[in-house]
Amino acid sequence: MADIKDPENTILIELKGGTVTIELLPDIAPKHCERMKELARAGAYDNVAFHRVIDGFMAQTGDVANGNMEKNFNLRMAGTGGSDLPDLPAEFSGIPHDRGTLGAARSQNPNSANSQFFINFSDNHFLNRQYTVYGRVIEGMEHVDAITRGEPPANPDRMISVKVAADA
Repeated sequence: MADIKDPENTILIELKGGTVTIELLPDIAPKHCERMKELARAGAYDNVAFHRVIDGFMAQTGDVANGNMEKNFNLRMAGTGGSDLPDLPAEFSGIPHDRGTLGAARSQNPNSANSQFFINFSDNHFLNRQYTVYGRVIEGMEHVDAITRGEPPANPDRMISVKVAADA
């Protein structure tokens, strides 16, 4: 078991191979952390596909509008939507995009992050100070490494469930 220091700021993502434990960084990106917890508690991330998975780069998911594989799933649209909540302002920091960090996916507009996020497979420092880092995998990175690759994958993997550890 991961050493969970702050259950209120820890996310548990259930994947096909096991649980990925993510420590959120509320001191670095409070709005992004709050949004992830809000969507997790609403069940919005459950069954959402990993729609863009690039070997050696990252695994992207979190399109709660078009990515739910149990509800109106459209693989071609997955990655184009977000939640009904307003977009978030960028919370760039000096935290590097290292292997296992969680980054906020967005459009060209730095203030357009909403629900989508990615987990870095490797150190991707070219993203530093351009995409908000708001968490890091503290256990279960081997399950992230096993996510099916593709843009989009022909048979995408999904987040079976996403919970705040304090609620689990």
